Amino acid sequence: MSAETEGQEWIARPERSHILVIRSYVWIARHLGRSVSRLLLYPICLYFLIFSPKARRASRDYLTKVLPYRPRLVHLFRHYFVFASTLLDRVYLLNNQTELFDVRIHGEDFLTGIIAQGLGCFLVGSHVGSFEIIRALGRKQRDLRICLLMYEENARKTNAVLNAINPALGFEIIRLGTFDSMLKVQESLSRGDLVGMLADRTLKGTGQIQCPFLGQTASFSLGPFRLAAILRQPVILMFGLYRGGRSYDIYFEPLATPFSDGTPSHNTDFPESATRHYAKRLEHFCRMAPYNWFNFFDFWKKDGT
Repeated sequence: MSAETEGQEWIARPERSHILVIRSYVWIARHLGRSVSRLLLYPICLYFLIFSPKARRASRDYLTKVLPYRPRLVHLFRHYFVFASTLLDRVYLLNNQTELFDVRIHGEDFLTGIIAQGLGCFLVGSHVGSFEIIRALGRKQRDLRICLLMYEENARKTNAVLNAINPALGFEIIRLGTFDSMLKVQESLSRGDLVGMLADRTLKGTGQIQCPFLGQTASFSLGPFRLAAILRQPVILMFGLYRGGRSYDIYFEPLATPFSDGTPSHNTDFPESATRHYAKRLEHFCRMAPYNWFNFFDFWKKDGT
C-alpha cells in the first residue's frame, strides 16, 4: 500500500490552520458548547472563502457539476460551512457525545449478519460527509470495532489535536504507506473488525482507472478493491451525510464481494468492476447531499494527480 505522492495536490497541499488556533477552537467547543462554536464558524468560513482561491475554484467547479443552477458565492459559502460543521462535530463525537445528534441509519441489516458471525469486512466510503459519525456509533456497539485505513500526512495538525480528545482512538487508525500496513489490516479483519477505507482519492503506484463521474471522467484508485480481492473480504459502502443542524443520515449498502462466483476470472475483473460501481454510487450520494463533498482540489485532473 506504499505509494509515490509527489505532485498529488491533495497530499502536497499544506494545512492552512495554525495548531494554536485549532487548540483554541477545540477548547471553545468543549467548554462553551456547540451553539456558541457554530456561531464562530461564520467568520472562519468567510476567511477561508476569501483567502483560499484554489479551494474556492475547486468548490465552484464541483458545485457547477452537481447543482441544477449556476453556483454563486452564497453556495460556495454553504459548501465551506457544511465542511466546517462536520469538523466541529468531530470534537463531540470523539468525546463520545453522540446523544447531541439526531442520527438515522439506513441499511444496517447489511452489516448485522457479518457482525453476528464475528466476521470482518471492508467499509468503503469517501470524503463525503462524516466518517466520524459512523465510527462513533460503532463504539456504542459492544464488541464492535471500526478501524480506519488512511493517509494522515496532509491533516497531521488537525488530527493530532482532535485525537488528543480521546487518545484511545489512535489505536483505531491503520496508517497507509508503512511496511506493516497490510499485516495490521489482516490482523484487524481476523479479529472481526470492520476496516474503513475512503476510496475517492488516488495514490500513484496503486493503479487507477477513468470512470464517468458527474458528467466528466475522473481517476479512481483500484487499490482499495485490489486489497479486498487479495484478502477475500466483502465490501460494504458507507456514507454519513450531514443534513444540517444536529442531523445525520448514515447509509450502508453492499457494494461487492470478491470471489463470489468462485471463478479465477472474477479475481481479475473484481477491482475494476467494483471501482466503477463505487464511482456510480458516489455520484448518487453526491447528488443526494451535494454540499457534503469535501475534496477541495481539482478532482477531474486527467492524470489523476
